[in-house]
Amino acid sequence: MKKKLLASVLCIAMGVTLLAGCGSSNTDKKEDNTQNAKAEETTVTLFAAKSLNSVMDELIAEYNKTNPNVKIIGSYDSSGTLLTQIEEGAACDIFFSAAQKQMDQLADDDGLVVDGTRYNVVNNQVCVVTYKGSNTKVTGLSDIGKASSFALADGSVPVGKYTRQALVNAGILEGANDISTITTDEVSKALGGVEINECANVGAVTSAVAEGSNEVGTVYYSDTYGLEDKLDILEVVPYDLTGDVIYPIAEVVNKEADDAEKAAAVDFIKFLVSDDAKAIFQKYYFDTNVEN
Repeated sequence: MKKKLLASVLCIAMGVTLLAGCGSSNTDKKEDNTQNAKAEETTVTLFAAKSLNSVMDELIAEYNKTNPNVKIIGSYDSSGTLLTQIEEGAACDIFFSAAQKQMDQLADDDGLVVDGTRYNVVNNQVCVVTYKGSNTKVTGLSDIGKASSFALADGSVPVGKYTRQALVNAGILEGANDISTITTDEVSKALGGVEINECANVGAVTSAVAEGSNEVGTVYYSDTYGLEDKLDILEVVPYDLTGDVIYPIAEVVNKEADDAEKAAAVDFIKFLVSDDAKAIFQKYYFDTNVEN
């Protein structure tokens, strides 16, 4: 009887110990999970070309469906302006440029691109556009001088450079060692003195034409997305005049970023070159058939 009683007491004691141990383990796991969740919460700063503004809103929303703890803050302007801001010390985790020139400068001249994180993401095309009901006589780049006014991005803006390159290759404009240095006045003279509204980025060009402030302008094909009721495409300028319009992306050296921020930046870049992201880019008229 005493042996049975002793055995029962020992069993109860062991059971209490095991339960206590299990309770402690579960509590520890909950605390660890909470700490991990908090550790994963981070903010990534993205500097992206103005022509990416609309598509990035959808891409960020899609990414956050599976990565709700990563907040992506986008800053959109001409690639040249964004490059200058990074060079001047602006905090940035990812640079998504509308041209290779700005990315090359950030990588080769400034040494601010993290090795192994640079990818070509999409291609685009330059278009000559007019507003609905303009009755323009312009049919494309070759006779753009017929317009009463022409919205054109300055040479430091990729779409402005690509337009100048196309005019040079078409034999309309005299070339230069650095195409981006060809002034607006020089373009105007080559086109017979047409009035040119020099714009700071492609978004400004798009707005100027869509609102009817200028008769024609050159924008990217992707910029016409959602504006089909306001813009007519007069010509999609062929690649043999502009060259490829490749958009590269890379992680930027950010000494202020912690490990979580850096890891999230790399993960977001990988998402942007995924098949899921490609489907969204294509919806916005980007060409995702690019080489890396």
